[in-house]
Amino acid sequence: MNGNRLPWSGAVKRWWMSLAVTLVMGCAGQPTLTTTPPPIPEPMREFRAVWVATVDNIDWPSEPGVPTAQQKSEALAILDKAVEIGLNAIILQVRPHCDALYASQWEPWSSYLTGVQGQAPDPYYDPLSFWVAEAHLRGLELHAWFNPFRADHPANPSKLATTAIARRSPELAVTLGTKGYRWLDPSLQEVHDHSLRVILDVVERYDVDGIHLDDYFYPYPAYNDHADFPDQMSWARYLDGGGQLSRADWRRHHVDRFVERLYRGAKKTKASVKVGISPFGIWRPGVPQHTDAGFDQHEMIYADARRWLHEGWVDYYAPQLYWPISQIPQSFPVLLSWWTRQNPHGRHLWPGLYTGRVRPGGWSVGEVVNQVMVARGLLPKNPGHIHFSARALDGQRTGAHDDSLTTALATGPYSAPALIPPTDWLDAEPPPAPEISLSLRGEAALVSWRRSGGERPFLYVVYAQRQHRGWEHHILPAARTGFRLPLLPEGAEDEQDGRLLQVAVSTVDRLGNMSSPQPRGIQ
Repeated sequence: MNGNRLPWSGAVKRWWMSLAVTLVMGCAGQPTLTTTPPPIPEPMREFRAVWVATVDNIDWPSEPGVPTAQQKSEALAILDKAVEIGLNAIILQVRPHCDALYASQWEPWSSYLTGVQGQAPDPYYDPLSFWVAEAHLRGLELHAWFNPFRADHPANPSKLATTAIARRSPELAVTLGTKGYRWLDPSLQEVHDHSLRVILDVVERYDVDGIHLDDYFYPYPAYNDHADFPDQMSWARYLDGGGQLSRADWRRHHVDRFVERLYRGAKKTKASVKVGISPFGIWRPGVPQHTDAGFDQHEMIYADARRWLHEGWVDYYAPQLYWPISQIPQSFPVLLSWWTRQNPHGRHLWPGLYTGRVRPGGWSVGEVVNQVMVARGLLPKNPGHIHFSARALDGQRTGAHDDSLTTALATGPYSAPALIPPTDWLDAEPPPAPEISLSLRGEAALVSWRRSGGERPFLYVVYAQRQHRGWEHHILPAARTGFRLPLLPEGAEDEQDGRLLQVAVSTVDRLGNMSSPQPRGIQ
């Protein structure tokens, strides 16, 4: 026992408790109630993302070969619209088909940028660097979206560059049917090595928040005129080597192996980068009961999508649930509920929404709003969703000619700002709280802060408590170091209606961990 410390016996503890009660009672012998103030409510958590498709110039840029200044302007318009609506993440397609919307030593520049595959933008800039920087300046995450095996697309406005892998190593690619698709053979080790090299190069060199794969592993049957995938030579080599798997199992094995290698490689390269996949929304027809897709991804594109979630080879999963709530054979809530039960590792489950179907003669605005609310109900802890695609949030491009959808989202489910849910299996350590200062200037309070050490912040949250109105939240990018709060909000009816009482600031790191807010009262 340390001779400088006295043991706390039960009698001593009771004496101290008695003294504390006496002090609280006060001189008049009347009890003084001491209450702990209620905790400051945290901001809402929800992943709110949109896919920005570049293949066939679906979303960006508007046409191949538009000037650099216009490409940048169009990108900024998409980012600003995302902030205006209340989104917090962008998923940008950077590799439509073995090409690159960034400076790559492994693949040619995409023809969707310049009109000619292999030709860099002029005046030169790196689109991915531009998107990452501008997204982060607005407090948005930027995820890089790759197609792993597609080598050419009929929408390609250019012939393949001499540096394209399908020309440089033609033995790795096959031609599909009559439509103009080319595909890397997913059974080949060289194909895996190349695609993984391409993706992990982006993880290493760019400040992306995530990497993302869609549902194109083996091609959809229609791409090959419904003929079998032409991998006869690699299949024959497998059999000659004593292989025992069926051809379908053999194909699925290669896709499984690629997904596992990608996840492990990304974590080894930069552990904080999230890995996401958005498979076709139905695992197998008839699962869950009474579900009928008319398409079996397990047998037709050789994707055992449930397994990747079971194995934990993702950080977030976005099954493309592109059906309405009331469509009985493929009901949105029925399918999402089933996917929630296939998630033993507790990964993020953020369904893809076919927001582009909101148009004259298509879905109503209420369908998408209701799907957002259904997802919140079925994913109460860490909700989220992804809209397909960016043009769906631009009424002029969809033919809606108004902003009814974006208005309904911004004033409805997105009326309160949201932080992305934390990915705590990668990192659960909160960052240090910022150092805060507060001053009054006329009819406003100016709160400022600075980093107090530790990891680099990604966002800050400013909290404001108002009389009769409770707490409000303002989510700001890390570049911001101050915020102005009016002492009375616009439209206040009197001096007590919404008067500012307290402010606080929290730091948020790249994986959504947040420091505890320390409130400061308004004097």
